[in-house]
Amino acid sequence: MLPLIDQILKDSGCADLPAVRQAVEEACFNQTSFVDAVLDCEGVRERDFLSALAKTLSLPWWEPKEEEQPAEQGLRRLLPAEIALRHRLLPIFTEETKSDDGTEAGRTLHIATFDPLSLVAHQRVAASLTMPVVWHVGLRTRIVEGLQKLYGLGADTFEKILRGRADWGAEDLRDEVTVLDEPEDEEASVVRFVNQIIRRGLEQRATDIHVEPQQNHLRIRYRIDGRLEELPVPENIKSLQASVIARLKIMARLDIAEKRLPQDGRINLELDGMAIDVRVATIPSVEGESVSLRLLAQQQVTVNRLGLTDNIRPVVDELLKLPNGIVLITGPTGSGKSTTLYAFLTELNQTHRRIVTIEDPVEYKMPGIVQIAVKPEIGLTFSTGLRSILRGDPNVVMIGEMRDLETTEIAVRAALTGHLVFSTLHTNDAIGGITRLIDMGVEPFLVSSAVRAFFAQRLVRKLCPSCKAPAEVEADYLKSIGFPSHLKGQIMRGVGCEACRGSGFQGRLSIYEVCLVTHALQHLINSRAHPAEFLKQAVKDGYIPMRGYGFQKVLSGETTIEEVLSVTAATDRNHTPQSSTVPLIPARLAA
Repeated sequence: MLPLIDQILKDSGCADLPAVRQAVEEACFNQTSFVDAVLDCEGVRERDFLSALAKTLSLPWWEPKEEEQPAEQGLRRLLPAEIALRHRLLPIFTEETKSDDGTEAGRTLHIATFDPLSLVAHQRVAASLTMPVVWHVGLRTRIVEGLQKLYGLGADTFEKILRGRADWGAEDLRDEVTVLDEPEDEEASVVRFVNQIIRRGLEQRATDIHVEPQQNHLRIRYRIDGRLEELPVPENIKSLQASVIARLKIMARLDIAEKRLPQDGRINLELDGMAIDVRVATIPSVEGESVSLRLLAQQQVTVNRLGLTDNIRPVVDELLKLPNGIVLITGPTGSGKSTTLYAFLTELNQTHRRIVTIEDPVEYKMPGIVQIAVKPEIGLTFSTGLRSILRGDPNVVMIGEMRDLETTEIAVRAALTGHLVFSTLHTNDAIGGITRLIDMGVEPFLVSSAVRAFFAQRLVRKLCPSCKAPAEVEADYLKSIGFPSHLKGQIMRGVGCEACRGSGFQGRLSIYEVCLVTHALQHLINSRAHPAEFLKQAVKDGYIPMRGYGFQKVLSGETTIEEVLSVTAATDRNHTPQSSTVPLIPARLAA
């Protein structure tokens, strides 16, 4: 091993790690970067190793400060993206140099790297630049983040595309693959650029990707944990707008010539051996077609993964054992209703049950279940499809949404004739599901006889497990929002770290409220009582409002008070969140 490398390993405390020495020997033999080899080894502290490297080479240490302004955009014109991204070299600033007589002699470019021993990188920079360069050493993670912000995603690919062709025609794009992790040609293409966008979204746990043409720019945004975040992209990307959108439409098997009407399609992707289903929707706008992608990982969702509290889980178990009746999940679009329904079906999916669904569209493909996608253009609607389903001897039926009276009445008849029916309804809370069905035209006696329970749910951001810490909250504030004083637990907050990109949150969880249709509530429904009476009776039966359920999740350290309050404002109904310890009891369910 070279003496220089051996000294660096000793100074950083890595010399005693057998895996490190083996990785370095292999890198030296294969003539690859020993810095990358060491950083990839388990047990190596990145900061200790790179600071030792900088000290040995007498190079200045670079690390961005919290208050530091973003790098000037002119820097990316000095160092080509292809060189910067391939060798992970981040231009950080320029400074004026002066001659001996005090006059300005030119500019010097300062570049941060985590591998200052890369001879190829030094040669490429020297061949590309005519100005002097001062090298700095920094953390690999910080340099990669800085490159993303300065150049934008796929900037090296973008430069090659513009050098190769001003625009790509549809025929040039048609035969490319959609396997995201398949090795790509050195020859850059629009295909690679689009794949980078989707792959980056999957790595960031995005649920949606929006490609939105602006007047002088093509904006790309990810929805991560329910919040939209803009993706840094190369400048002048507007010139490739038509090609990027054409590629997405071809992947979704849409008509690329039709730009005046909205279109819907699907893309089947593969990343690291995992199947990803993508729903694609295009919308014509004055600046061009806007494309939205909904990313759906084909992974099994179970009731255990819903994170139900101890007082809700027994209720769900009893409902899933029912031979007939309707269970409705309510909430706005994007509140996780479909995920909950699929979790219920996964629990019921056994060989002795025949389960049939009708959806618009089919979001998750489930083996062992017959799934039907509605096609209104050929007359296959929820109501017509449901009639056919009931002639097919099902035990369990799932209807994607109760949109109209006809579908709802068929579902009610199915429940009354011995079928267990699951569906969704757009209401603010569980109690509102009763009045919504009656307002749609369903007779109250049918609602009380067929429906077994109304669920309502919302999604809140989940605290990052790597950086959450205890929070101090004033007692007066807790009292003002009706926070339950009798429950025990620790209120936490998100500090922010690299794992959560500084947000303090990572992932989302559902919060619920469940209104069981008990005998007492049946009587009130039949007599067309006021909704306030429904609520009063439900509370007597053990109903806990969604805000109260959310506060339980706060005390278990899973989310924050602010998150719960932000999503339950419409469900509060001006009543104080329940602090009652009365659990929901399945036996109260009406027969």
